[in-house]
This record gives sequence, structure tokens and C-alpha cells, in this order.
Amino acid sequence: MPESLVIAPQWIGDAVMTEPLMRRLHARGERLTVGALPWVAPVYRAMPQVADVIEFPFAHGGLQFRERRAIAKRIEGRFDKAYVLPNSLKSALLPFLASIPERIGYFGEARVGLLTHRLKNPKNKPPMVAFYSALSGGADFEQDRPQLQMAPADVDQTLAELGVRRGGFHVFAPGAEYGPAKRWPARHFSELAARLDLPVVLLGSGKEAVLCDEIAAPVNAARPGKCLNFAGKTSLVQALCLIAASHSTISNDSGLMHVAAAFGVPQVAIFGSSSPLHTPPLSDKAVVLWLKADAAYQPPLDCAPCFERECPLGHTRCLNDIDAGRVLAALPPAS
Repeated sequence: MPESLVIAPQWIGDAVMTEPLMRRLHARGERLTVGALPWVAPVYRAMPQVADVIEFPFAHGGLQFRERRAIAKRIEGRFDKAYVLPNSLKSALLPFLASIPERIGYFGEARVGLLTHRLKNPKNKPPMVAFYSALSGGADFEQDRPQLQMAPADVDQTLAELGVRRGGFHVFAPGAEYGPAKRWPARHFSELAARLDLPVVLLGSGKEAVLCDEIAAPVNAARPGKCLNFAGKTSLVQALCLIAASHSTISNDSGLMHVAAAFGVPQVAIFGSSSPLHTPPLSDKAVVLWLKADAAYQPPLDCAPCFERECPLGHTRCLNDIDAGRVLAALPPAS
């Protein structure tokens, strides 16, 4: 069985969107080891096709040549192929230093000599799932949909530790790493939480704890304990388990949006400055709200998608004008 090393992207959403590629490689008999940064490694442990995960001790930025060379020496001779998913030079360096015979990736950052098989970056970039799946050399990527699986025992343990019951809560993921032009307003999240029958679990990084407090405070003032703020208090494994066990998940265009889609839970994904044409939640149970695509919304959002961190026009209509009632109407009723 050929041994393949996959160099993973560094963001959770991108990692989720590589799962169909893992499935394709595994189906043709490749044994997969994924090299990933610690904050995305749990995503690959939720992919049954992945046999092993190596956690890279790299930080954001910098070449970190010495660390890459040390890992390359340890794995030299172990792999037949490497798939380099990020487009950076440094991501292609480790497979080259490890002398892996076949090194596959896209053109990018003057790394021609580091890769043996190079795909041209398409002029009109396809949805990211198809972009990654194309590295398999196959075809017909339009129907590829990410799928994640958590061990039931891990889910049960997380629910017991955090005091919630399966299907008995909604998850809110109100953050978005890129910037405020991707974040539905906190006041809208608060109004939605107040109108829901089930409790709400708020998830995010430690940096988003204040945002989640802002959402939870007015709701809990009226109904103590209605919102549980777990931002920065859970591991990624626990966050994955909570999403997998949720009644539904409401999020911005973020990594956790893709996680919810891959678990197939009912979800509402709210888009503002970005576009669901490029990174949609690929699930039959996903409802996308994007005013750009709403012919009834007036005046039309000619400015969208702007892909800016902050609204260049100062109004952020694309998010402010999606009210809580609209999201509530898109959710399945509590059983």
C-alpha cells in the first residue's frame, strides 16, 4: 500500500474542505498521514480515511527551516507521495527535504523546484472543495461534500462534562477570523437566542469570549442560564462534539460553519462580505442567508461581495439587515 503524506492547510474551514480529497486518495489504496498544525489536527482525526496525524510545531509566519529539516530527517524514506495543499513555499519545503519521490501541489511562491507534479492555478477559482480534490488527479468534483465523524463515546463524554444533552441545544458560532464585515451583529444573535426555546451554546476562540459575553449577557439577565458561553473554554475536539450533537448551528462564514455542514446538522449560515459561491456550507441541511442573492431586498447590494475586513461604505447592510426573525424562520422547530 503506498504511503502518502498530506501537508494540511492552517485554517479549520480549509481543513474540513479537504476531506473529499482524503476520501478519494484512500479509495484508491493510499495510506494517509496528515501533517497539520495543532489547532487543525483534530479535524483530521475526525476523518476515518486518515491513518495518522503528525502535529507540526510551527508558528504562524517565518520559514522555521531548522524545525522543518528536523522533521524531514525523521520521516525520510517513509513516504512515496506528498500532497502539498497550501500554496506557500514553506509548506512544500518539508516534503522536498524528506526526499519524498512524488510531491504534488499547485504552482505558487516560486516553488517549482520543490514540487515534482504541479497543477496550474485555475483563472476562475472553483469552490475550495473542488480546488483541493483536483490534487487527486481525478474528475467530477462538483458533488464532493465533506464528511466528519466523531466517536460516539467522545461525544457522550463531552456532553456529560459540559452538562448538555444531545439535540437539546443550539450552537452559535458568532466569530469570524477575517473581520467584522463577516460577523452578524451581536444584538441580532442576542435577539435570536431570546426567541429560541432551547438553550444556546456559544463557541469560539478565547479572543471571541468578550463577543460571546456581549451576546449572552442580555439574554441571561432575563432568563438565567439560557446562554452558555464556552468560547475559549473548550478544546477543538469538544467543540466538534458539541456541534455534532447540536439541534442546529447558527454561524457566520467561518471554519465552524464548515464543521456543522460536514456533520450534517441543521444549520443557518449568514454571509456578509464574502460569497457562498466560493465557500458554501455543503450540506442538504444548510440554509444560506445572503442578501446579495435576495431579489426582493432593496436597494440591491451592488457592493457585495466586497471581501473586505470592514465595510468600506460604513453601513454593513449585508449583515445588519438580516434580522433575527429571518434566521428563526430558517431553523427547524425544536422537538
